[in-house]
Amino acid sequence: MSGSTVAPSAFVRSTPLPAPFPLPAVAALPGFDPLEGRRILVLISGSIAAVKLPLLVSSLAKRGALVRCVLTPSAAQLVSPVALASLSRHPCLLEADAWSRQASRPLHVELAEWAELVLLAPLSASSLARWVHGLGDTLLSCVLLACEAPVVAAAAMNTAMWGSPAVRRNWEMLQGFERVLPLGPAAGLLACDRVGDGRMAEPAQLLLALESLALHGWRRDWHGRQLLVTAGPTREFLDPARCLTNPSTGRMGVLLAQAARLRGAAVTLLHGPLALDPQLLDGLSCHAITTAAELEHELEARQAGHDAIVMAAAVADHRRAKPLANKPAKHELEALLQGGWEPVPDLLAGLVRRRQELRPDGQPILCFAAHSGDVLPQARAKFARKGCELLFANPIDQAGAGFGSVTNQGWLLGQGEAVTPIGPASKLAVAHRLLDALAVLLPQRPFKPPGGGPPQDDPVAADP
Repeated sequence: MSGSTVAPSAFVRSTPLPAPFPLPAVAALPGFDPLEGRRILVLISGSIAAVKLPLLVSSLAKRGALVRCVLTPSAAQLVSPVALASLSRHPCLLEADAWSRQASRPLHVELAEWAELVLLAPLSASSLARWVHGLGDTLLSCVLLACEAPVVAAAAMNTAMWGSPAVRRNWEMLQGFERVLPLGPAAGLLACDRVGDGRMAEPAQLLLALESLALHGWRRDWHGRQLLVTAGPTREFLDPARCLTNPSTGRMGVLLAQAARLRGAAVTLLHGPLALDPQLLDGLSCHAITTAAELEHELEARQAGHDAIVMAAAVADHRRAKPLANKPAKHELEALLQGGWEPVPDLLAGLVRRRQELRPDGQPILCFAAHSGDVLPQARAKFARKGCELLFANPIDQAGAGFGSVTNQGWLLGQGEAVTPIGPASKLAVAHRLLDALAVLLPQRPFKPPGGGPPQDDPVAADP
């Protein structure tokens, strides 16, 4: 039994495959979900990580995506084609479905032309080799060779296999493929009981990569850049049990960091206590802080090594000059709250002051301003004081734009009194818009594309 209850010809006739249309720069779909309504082809090759795909396929279908699945023979030993068909609401296609005398066109061509986005996960060593060397001997490899849609390719294999010179050469070749977003494996405990590199990117990362492709396309225009991002709240303690903080979850800053990473940047994330799925931190160089003093120390130590900075952290305005060593009784608090507070140093001002010495070649800074009421006059006044190149102001008293929201909106202030409204849109869409604006301020330099090749003009500086 092939595992598919519908022949390829019936698949084509019962579900017409319309011609693809260009992906917009910013999602404008109902609910601001960049995956809603998208035609997503999920290609699953033979790795034990394939067992994670059914729930991911289910998530895509629940978000309104149109999903088709293709299994290699090895993957079909690990994941049920019936389960994938049920979860995607469409037949799961296997190797036996590749050719049919009733079909007017080859199935791999139909699938390649139907897809707007492709997820190849897990990408095994065998499928990687077939792809980069142009071998069209399987349904999956033929689809990849015929496909002109953006592809998220998430590698997964044994640590020794991943370290094999042959696999490393093939992976390096893949870096140079247009329309491909390669996600290398992470370190951890593998199914073979070995601890090391080889774990496929987690489902949250795969979904994020698909969203990023839907919003921005496959261009890795931040490749070779070092970006420093701050995110989340700080906490300033009154005593061991009480602190001054705010309801920031860190989502906007983390998504900015991830959007830059998916566009090729090496990202350092300095974050306060987050209220997010930990999987959203995968792939970032993360350093946790709690207080503004700790954040200030990290910024001083790391500023020089980065090409640009995004200050998205919600830093407390005041702190205790001398936090109490013991927790006072509740009735003692009123007297204690009347004095003993001092303003937190202006961390952004410190960045602007130091960069003249540390980065004379230029280091653009994007900062955030969270305001209520009449936002723009407050934002303009802050922008005039701060000395940074860009400021994004968002109204925290409006639905869908405050702390903890999955969407955002506001105004981007730039040089020459330029004000650009952004959103309402998903926070990932806003992140890409802000990165576009920040990228054009980076100093030009020779650019070497991923996977090798001769130096080119810097696409970050040259292409807004």
